[in-house]
Amino acid sequence: MIEVKVAHLGLDRTTNTPVVILQEKEGERVLPIWIGPAEASAIAMELAGVKFARPLTHDLLRTIIVGLGADLRRVLITGVKENTYYAELHIHRDDHVVHIDARPSDSIAVALRLKAPIFTQDDLLELTSVDTVEPEQGSSIDADSLRTSLQNLDPEDFGKFTP
Repeated sequence: MIEVKVAHLGLDRTTNTPVVILQEKEGERVLPIWIGPAEASAIAMELAGVKFARPLTHDLLRTIIVGLGADLRRVLITGVKENTYYAELHIHRDDHVVHIDARPSDSIAVALRLKAPIFTQDDLLELTSVDTVEPEQGSSIDADSLRTSLQNLDPEDFGKFTP
């Protein structure tokens, strides 16, 4: 298992689909995972430190895990079959361990909220390659603009995700 971190969140311009790029914590290899707009928003909000007035689903999961006296020890991106990635949440409470099958996008959003490490199989990093392009000088959005944009999201906007 290799520990990874969220390196980038972007948009695949060929499919207009959000992509989260996981990168080896101590390396250069990356794992791109195409995700839905709601999960992309949840990940972007957590990375930017933005909170909605009411809890989102990933916030509720965090509250439930903590409220039950458990902790999320790790998220594992376990495999890919027919272009679908699989993940597991490893939740510990006392001497009980629960492994929950989950989508990687949701798992990453919950892991960020609980500060849990994310791991993947070494062979998944070997299978993938992606060209990343750094944003052009001056084209990045500042934290305040991102915060305002995320706070003004309408739930109907999730079907029209265009950063």
